[in-house]
Amino acid sequence: MTNDRLTAILAERVMGWRVSGDRFLMGDRRWAPRWRFQPVKKIGDAMRLLEKAAPETCAMDSDENGIFHVRVRLAGKTGKAHEKSKSRAISYAIARALGLEPDNEPNGDKVDGI
Repeated sequence: MTNDRLTAILAERVMGWRVSGDRFLMGDRRWAPRWRFQPVKKIGDAMRLLEKAAPETCAMDSDENGIFHVRVRLAGKTGKAHEKSKSRAISYAIARALGLEPDNEPNGDKVDGI
């Protein structure tokens, strides 16, 4: 499964949007093209997702190798991720807290367990 599919699931479950073809329906007759919201690739979108998720706890740091470590707790469940990309680490940690299991493929394009 692609990161595009993961993004669609996160948009529905966290942002409260509906997915319709190539766009997200955001309510109040508003919509955005799917390419515009990419939390796995864009840090601004990942932070927006994190803010909307409103985790009970959230911890982020990085190590000397440039790997970002993110841990979030949502509704009593913890999700962790360790990635070179901060936006991917945030998105994957949120996904794992929701019971999804993104695959850590080197190219970041595959996601399992969804």
